[in-house]
Amino acid sequence: MMELFEEIKEAVIDGDEDLATELAEKVLEEKLNPVDAVQEGFIKGIEEIGNSWKAGEAFLPDVMMAADAMKAGLAILEPAIAELGGSDEGSGKIVLGTVEGDIHDIGKNIVGALLTAAGFKVFDIGIDQKAEVFLAKAEEVGARIIAASALLTTTMKAQKELVQYLEEKNARDKFKIVIGGGPTSKAWAEEIKADGWAETADEAVELCKKLLA
Repeated sequence: MMELFEEIKEAVIDGDEDLATELAEKVLEEKLNPVDAVQEGFIKGIEEIGNSWKAGEAFLPDVMMAADAMKAGLAILEPAIAELGGSDEGSGKIVLGTVEGDIHDIGKNIVGALLTAAGFKVFDIGIDQKAEVFLAKAEEVGARIIAASALLTTTMKAQKELVQYLEEKNARDKFKIVIGGGPTSKAWAEEIKADGWAETADEAVELCKKLLA
């Protein structure tokens, strides 16, 4: 099992989309836990290529190819992960998206997959979304949490604008707002009056459970 997860990790690092897809299908064929495959294979692969990029040992095209490989594998595993989550909506409904001006979705996709596996009903509105879209979707589906990701220092302000928008619409008390993304921090979450911040996907799941306990 761990050998397969190591192969997945290497496929992501190599940016091999076809192999990542093939290995994800193998996870399902061998009836392995798809969440373990995500955590021990895909996430570790993307983390390693990210660290190599920060160290100047990899270039942006390498990171983009790795991201595409991971997305291809996740697409195969997501239906099985959703089945693990079951139909129990007791944990609550979550609207998840990347804020306006930001087109990054890797972290968001990982968080969405793990939240789904944990039993949450996740409504992913995608990337580059305005505050009004977050609110409209949350009201439409009866969500209890709005999760907003920002991967750029220049788009962090959109997280603050989301909180302010909800306040302006007298909707702030209806939802718990959680934020995440590379440049964000607990201090930033407190500054913009969000309800919580998570550094990793695992922490995001625990945070949402805690907020709804």
